[in-house]
Amino acid sequence: MNYEFGLYVFMLAAFLGFELIRRVSPLLHTPLMSLTNAISAIAVVGAILITGAHNGSTLTKVLGFIAVVASTVNLVSGYLITDRMLKMFKKREAPKNEL
Repeated sequence: MNYEFGLYVFMLAAFLGFELIRRVSPLLHTPLMSLTNAISAIAVVGAILITGAHNGSTLTKVLGFIAVVASTVNLVSGYLITDRMLKMFKKREAPKNEL
């Protein structure tokens, strides 16, 4: 029963997440990207806790390490993309004319 409920919640969250992201206007992509970066940071903390558990099996530690690496790559690349997107909206200074 517990696995069925977890699978149901996962399927519902995946569907709602897909629909939410699909309907976001392009103007709101930068704030949405920042929010997903915060979620990735939470995933990194959870993966570190799982990897460092004293009573964890070898499989748990290996999967936890993979989760740490994948979440960290997602987090760093997300911040780099967000920074690049924000730089597109900054006003450029006019070149100074030297006489």
